[in-house]
Amino acid sequence: MEASAGLVAGSHNRNELVVIHNHEEPKPLKNLDGQVCEICGDQIGLTVEGDLFVACNECGFPACRPCYEYERREGSQNCPQCKTRYKRLRGSPRVEGDEDEEDIDDIEDEFNIDDGQDKQKHSAESMLYGKMSYGRGPEDDENGRFPPVIAGGHSRHVSGEFPVGGGYVNGEHGLHKRVHPYASSEAGSERWDDKKEGGWRERMDDWKLQQGNLGGPEPDDDPEMGLIDEARQPLSRKVPIASSKINPYRMVIVARLVILAVFLRYRLLNPVHDALGLWLTSVICEIWFAVSWILDQFPKWFPIDRETYLDRLSLRYEREGEPNMLAPVDVFVSTVDPMKEPPLVTSNTVLSILAMDYPVEKISCYVSDDGASMLTFDSLAETAEFARKWVPFCKKFSIEPRAPEMYFTLKIDYLKDKVQPTFVKERRAMKREYEEFKVRINALVAKASKAPIEGWIMPDGTPWPGNNTKDHPGMIQVFLGSNGGFDVEGNELPRLVYVSREKRPGFQHHKKAGAMNALVRVAGVLTNAPFMLNLDCDHYVNNSKAVREAMCFLMDPQIGKKVCYVQFPQRFDGIDRHDRYANRNTVFFDINMKGLDGIQGPVYVGTGCVFKRQALYGYEPPKGPKRPKMISCGCCPCFGRRRKSKHESNGDIASLGGAEGDKEHLMSEMNFEKKFGQSSIFVTSTLMEDGGVPPSSSPAVLLKEAIHVISCGYEDKTEWGTELGWIYGSITEDILTGFKMHCRGWRSIYCMPKRAAFKGSAPINLSDRLNQVLRWALGSVEIFFSRHSPLWYGYKGGKLKWLERFAYANTTIYPFTSIPLLAYCILPAICLLTDKFIMPPISTFASLFFIALFGSIIATGILELRWSGVSIEEWWRNEQFWVIGGISAHLFAVVQGLLKILAGIDTNFTVTSKATDDDDFGELYAFKWTTLLIPPTTVLIINIVGVVAGISDAINNGYQSWGPLFGKLFFSFWVIVHLYPFLKGLMGRQNRTPTIVVIWSILLASIFSLLWVRIDPFVMKTKGPDTSMCGINC
Repeated sequence: MEASAGLVAGSHNRNELVVIHNHEEPKPLKNLDGQVCEICGDQIGLTVEGDLFVACNECGFPACRPCYEYERREGSQNCPQCKTRYKRLRGSPRVEGDEDEEDIDDIEDEFNIDDGQDKQKHSAESMLYGKMSYGRGPEDDENGRFPPVIAGGHSRHVSGEFPVGGGYVNGEHGLHKRVHPYASSEAGSERWDDKKEGGWRERMDDWKLQQGNLGGPEPDDDPEMGLIDEARQPLSRKVPIASSKINPYRMVIVARLVILAVFLRYRLLNPVHDALGLWLTSVICEIWFAVSWILDQFPKWFPIDRETYLDRLSLRYEREGEPNMLAPVDVFVSTVDPMKEPPLVTSNTVLSILAMDYPVEKISCYVSDDGASMLTFDSLAETAEFARKWVPFCKKFSIEPRAPEMYFTLKIDYLKDKVQPTFVKERRAMKREYEEFKVRINALVAKASKAPIEGWIMPDGTPWPGNNTKDHPGMIQVFLGSNGGFDVEGNELPRLVYVSREKRPGFQHHKKAGAMNALVRVAGVLTNAPFMLNLDCDHYVNNSKAVREAMCFLMDPQIGKKVCYVQFPQRFDGIDRHDRYANRNTVFFDINMKGLDGIQGPVYVGTGCVFKRQALYGYEPPKGPKRPKMISCGCCPCFGRRRKSKHESNGDIASLGGAEGDKEHLMSEMNFEKKFGQSSIFVTSTLMEDGGVPPSSSPAVLLKEAIHVISCGYEDKTEWGTELGWIYGSITEDILTGFKMHCRGWRSIYCMPKRAAFKGSAPINLSDRLNQVLRWALGSVEIFFSRHSPLWYGYKGGKLKWLERFAYANTTIYPFTSIPLLAYCILPAICLLTDKFIMPPISTFASLFFIALFGSIIATGILELRWSGVSIEEWWRNEQFWVIGGISAHLFAVVQGLLKILAGIDTNFTVTSKATDDDDFGELYAFKWTTLLIPPTTVLIINIVGVVAGISDAINNGYQSWGPLFGKLFFSFWVIVHLYPFLKGLMGRQNRTPTIVVIWSILLASIFSLLWVRIDPFVMKTKGPDTSMCGINC
């Protein structure tokens, strides 16, 4: 793919397509000849030996290898200048008419030999041609030739060259392509397979021989046999938690469940008659907490760890002297607002992706700019230029992490394990280059802060197509590609593609989920890798081998077929040492997610996840062979199996023989338009399970089709967002997307490498943190009221395990816990102010229930920390923020969700700011007023007033009043201690309380002072004789 092809902008609905050239003059590269191809204008490039590529040895006419091979394959096979027939050069496949050249030893390219993957792609293409007619532009010729999308015979793998010419297709292939399935009974509907009946046994024997299950000739004592045996081993394994840690934990959970039942029974059978309202409220709250605890606790019953073996992955798929067989990966980075998501942060993420330890021809990075910002576009152009220097530096010296901002700010010994003499010199030079790069990015940001009235103008004088962010065409720019994308040392770089989908008024764009689906389709047209990595713009690659870690699961022949995605834990930089607001969320990522991995897999958390493309397309996992059922003889209980008849056995064999074609048969009867949309090229790509792009489509056609699939009306009347891709209906589209996959029977994997795979930034400011939690909770409420609620969706197939359903139910129910939690936090203060309590006086025997309950809670926490490795400080911060977020963000989420469902009042999505302060943790002390702070502030003041009132009343009433007071004070102090981080956040740096907080505190204190006077707690309430009986005039 040529990086200098220009920005492609257009609208399919309006039949517009524009190519904006010369946005930036290409800069000269080191160690490369300046000659360009006279046909397409690209760099000619080098041969394998490092020499300048020469297509014609007679006249030396300058032509690049893609043009040379295209002329030999599709053209006249003659040099355009001297008209001499091109000779076959090393690395080029033979074509008809080639003479025998004895001097070229190039056996691997001598013949076009298909492998299994090519046959599968053949099958997809031939089936697509047999099932669809193309009504795009003029009618196809009467000879029944293949359309340009399908013609050419063999599918090209995604790692092949992908040149982009400067010109575009003529009018013979317009933008109005439709797909019409034929009936399954028509000719050509049979499944394409060159091996018919009888071949399955030979293939099975070959497979068993490869797996070592059939006895073959005894191998010699070859040292390479050990490596071969090692390559056959599993690429990963489960590591169960030690029984000495997990069994006591499970026993305590069961004991706690029994104690909880006994405790609730006691509370129900012993009401408080003089405070029935308080008692009933407290009992309802406690029952809700018990249900919530069950939903949260039991999905952690089977926690596991996992190990990966990267050396076995290399031995199996990266054999020396053979083509690299690792699967290609498309990486998606999404961004919206460059002012809240700084371009320098996005650039660091992109640079870390381009420098990953993975074959460069297998990596394609797509950046989605959903704000159509020229600032993002210009910064990405600068990033592509800096990547030419940064990527070879990282790979030469094995740099970790490979995001330059993080690498140069690490306070570690950067000379550790470095033995190259030139490292220090090159590091200093690279740091200087990066600082200059930062200055250029900062200059772009400063320029973008003042938008011109007439809109942004590109360097060639063309108006920026995205000046109106709500009404602009789709835009695609290839910054780096396999043809023209080279670093300063002449090595190939991964692809880097800028994408901004079309937006028009009156269309529903579905926010981030819609942007991700647009990326899926663009990548499906241009590269179509079988796996996709999804990253937020602020989550850089911290472990360069992260994708290899995921491939140990996805490419494992034993478990990979049923794995829909591999989720990595989220780790964060820039968080204060004490993690005041539980930003690391360690309890969730190190405890809950491990527990889910032992059931059906972790939930998808929005970033740091490697997907299988076929799973996102709505396909179900392949079905394994069913176990034979126990069949009774009918006369008596029988534990043996009844022998199957010959007819039944033959039927089983026939079903096995037809299982391989289930997918083709299903797709042959599927309405392609309704499912995938009106793009035949994209539909073709969905049938290629192992990836790849159609072989004979010109790059111009592919880019044109890419503009088509990101048009704003493409998803109309399709299954995008309902059954395919990222699912719509909630601002937390990640939960819905993973839930749908698990309901289809897929399983997911939780991968926790020793070095964190990805790291991002978290909002350490209190207000930003609460707004982030509000967005998550609001998405959960939306899911709860949608048709995809785990309480009633997904029962039909029975493929979602019950404990997995518990976990998904908990993700949608937890915001509603805010209502009983708020009531329970106010109850202690009310008890102190009214001199009443939620429980009657308890006996010594009843007190054992409370002691056992609190003991089981403490034991559960300690044993959970023991097997998970989470520190007690992290656990305690999580408990504190559960209360803080519960009575603020979760409460507002429930209210907003109900308003949206009942009144149709929608709320705007706010992007969390990724900007950082120059001062260390400066944002931690910054105070930003938000209405989310009102409920916790009120609860805090109520409990403080209640404590003061209760202690004052006890002092006035004497010693006998202190006994009943201790229970009330305990619950009130429980609330205050949990809200302590919130109180510190209100105080700010050096206890400088903002004026708005002082005003609210005075207002609330005044209200409760009036209430206090009304209650009159200081008046002694003495019991005397009944005046009505004694007749005393009082």
